[in-house]
Amino acid sequence: MIRPGPLNLITDVPGLRVGHATDEAARTGVTVALLPGGWTAAADVRGGGPGERDVSALGLENLVGRAHAIVLSGGSVYGLAAADGVTVALAQAGEGLRLNPADPLVPITPAAILYDLGNGGDKAWGLEPPYRRLGMDAVGAAAERFALGAVGAGRGAMAGARPGGLGSASVVLGDGLVVGGLAAVNPLGSVFMADGETPWAWPFEMDGEFGGQRPEGFAIDPEPMPDLSRLGRRARPGANTTLGVIAVSAALSGAECKRIAIMAHDGMARAIRPAHTPFDGDIVFVAASGDGALAGSRAVEVARIGSAAADCLARAIARGAWEAARQAGGQTGGRGPPSSP
Repeated sequence: MIRPGPLNLITDVPGLRVGHATDEAARTGVTVALLPGGWTAAADVRGGGPGERDVSALGLENLVGRAHAIVLSGGSVYGLAAADGVTVALAQAGEGLRLNPADPLVPITPAAILYDLGNGGDKAWGLEPPYRRLGMDAVGAAAERFALGAVGAGRGAMAGARPGGLGSASVVLGDGLVVGGLAAVNPLGSVFMADGETPWAWPFEMDGEFGGQRPEGFAIDPEPMPDLSRLGRRARPGANTTLGVIAVSAALSGAECKRIAIMAHDGMARAIRPAHTPFDGDIVFVAASGDGALAGSRAVEVARIGSAAADCLARAIARGAWEAARQAGGQTGGRGPPSSP
């Protein structure tokens, strides 16, 4: 039976840990997914205004193809400094590539950013933006259980005109295979239908994880670009983004991770309308632990994992926005949340 993992978090994939660091005064933060020992990884960029660091290191044509952490940050370009802090903290902990016995370790820490500079927080940081420190703090806070909603990279996020946030979900596919998703949700588009209560991802919900709300008189508005008043009039290039991380408890190649990342982007389209606009910087990372062999045809298993990854990312997006809206007092529909992680 297909079901969520015990925590219904990306950390149901064994070995992976997630940490947040949040600056409440600036209404921003950093989230890091730690991949001990370096996991095979790939990324796929679909948004028209991406901001990232070291994504090219994961390119199939390049040497490394592995990551020791994946960093998600608010702060737009300032937030790229979070990866500096994560890199230093991991090296001090003995994590990274050892190219020469006498040289410092080299952690591979791909990062992606979202734009939260206009959310009203105190951004008067002068020459010392907080992101390097937040990156180090997020590594120190990494654990199996972590908070969702307006926290970490999702602290200052908006989803259209509603609060965005940080979400996660998992699914157990059997034979020891687990897929987990993590999302920082800051899109131009809306995560909720026109009623303001029902997530677009409602058909994929498991165990009431984002309120159990169901639409009445369900019909999709044929207008391809919903009224911008519902999207917060946020149509500025680079000012919106959804960032996703998919983790898989299997031994996969870089090419297989890349294919799963491509498929997982469909989860954004299931959970956000519209998605992948010129104004968004949407990126999905995929990391494979190296544990567990795939049964049967590899191509068939990769297709199954990719399909599960898309569903899992859709659920993580809906859960992040729903939790943030609930925390802000703006989401009252549905049956209420399950037990907090």
